[in-house]
Amino acid sequence: MTIDEPSEVVLAPERHTIDVIPDDERHGSPFSQFTLWFGANMQITAIVDGALAVVFGADAIWAILGLLIGNVLGGAVMALHSAQGPKLGLPQMISSRAQFGVFGAVLPLILVVLMYLGFAATGSVLAGQAINKILHIDSPTVGIVIFGVLTAFVAVTGYKLIHIVGRIATVLGVVGFTYLAVRLFAEYDVSAVVGVKGFDIVTFLLAISLGAGWQLTFGPYVADYSRYLPRSTNARATFWSTFAGSVIGSQWAMTFGALVAAAAGKAFLGDQVGFVGNLAGPAVVATLIYLVVLVGKLTVNCLNAYGGFMSILTTVTAFNGQSKISTAARTAYIVGFTAVSVVIAVGASADFLNNFKNFVLVLLMVFTPWSAINLTDYYLISKEKVDVPALYDPDARYGRWNSTAIVCYVIGVLAQIPFLAQKLYTGPITEQLGGADISWIIGIVVTAALYYPLARRTSNPPASMIYPVDPATTRRTR
Repeated sequence: MTIDEPSEVVLAPERHTIDVIPDDERHGSPFSQFTLWFGANMQITAIVDGALAVVFGADAIWAILGLLIGNVLGGAVMALHSAQGPKLGLPQMISSRAQFGVFGAVLPLILVVLMYLGFAATGSVLAGQAINKILHIDSPTVGIVIFGVLTAFVAVTGYKLIHIVGRIATVLGVVGFTYLAVRLFAEYDVSAVVGVKGFDIVTFLLAISLGAGWQLTFGPYVADYSRYLPRSTNARATFWSTFAGSVIGSQWAMTFGALVAAAAGKAFLGDQVGFVGNLAGPAVVATLIYLVVLVGKLTVNCLNAYGGFMSILTTVTAFNGQSKISTAARTAYIVGFTAVSVVIAVGASADFLNNFKNFVLVLLMVFTPWSAINLTDYYLISKEKVDVPALYDPDARYGRWNSTAIVCYVIGVLAQIPFLAQKLYTGPITEQLGGADISWIIGIVVTAALYYPLARRTSNPPASMIYPVDPATTRRTR
């Protein structure tokens, strides 16, 4: 995609939804994935995520290292999902029908929608604060509602505008957060609060989990934004562009968050958005920083609204057999989703830091088994060969329900329970480990180890890729 396309093309609502992207409408280069995911990760919520490791006891140095390990591990899984996009030309969750069946894929889809709503709501709280600071308004509701309207507009317009907003967020994020880092070191004696605590395995593993959880939760929608790339796009280039953008952007923001939490403590925890504005200095500069916060949050929130719409549509069409909907219906889905997230945001702005920590870790529990199954099947069982028309036909190759995948998924979720370290529940093994949460590692390893031998005997992948001759039909070509 190029950013010099005519504005009337960029602002025209996207035509495609869960259908296959035709070859003659493919465009762009893998670098577009770098800017999108860098912009989506270089933002205020990632700063909060990085701060959490310090808030809950880790020294900043160990927190930053743990976050880096988590971002790299989770980012690799997330980027492997992205690499599927150009070859399949499909949204991520449609492709999961190849593992779970046309109806069976609805099970993780319901959880995906809840994830999008949660992230959209928590992000709206912070973006709403930035808008209120810019407009000098005290009511949290006003900023959240305005942000919801902006999110709905960009998400309804779709893929092209989302990528452009991501590019803008990348530039603003680099400039804005570099400036804030300079200001932090100028205003606080950062060296005095870094390296003052010894290594603690519990908080170190928490930092790894926060970084990994951040990345892994992008998995269910990352291919939605690489599916327009030409089919001939090199999978490795797509992987590395996505990986680099997501890991560098998130680690940069999280490192800043860890240092801010260590240096500023309660000043940051009580008002995260207000703190970065005060750190910026003069009122004019603070307003520009609030705009940086707003654009960064807008980028990722549009991904949430767009992905939420795709997931809802994938669920509905599993039962009605459709692969396309009207522009009016598409708009209604997105506006409805955004409205629900706004309502949640308005009612859930208290105790944000603690709620967000538990939200991210709970999501790890339900999405690591899904990623393990999807990637194991695509790369090791099917060996990147998919019968695309069969993904829309419950009577075709993949069937209605795939009991192998569903059972492995449920076992993968349940296997993590003894290892959980949550606000409402701590597993017995976690207590023996001193409170260290390694449930996400158990989820990936157990699920993949169980699914691989079973799927090798039960799966029926095609001998080669099967594409529809016309994406609007189920006629096939190899």
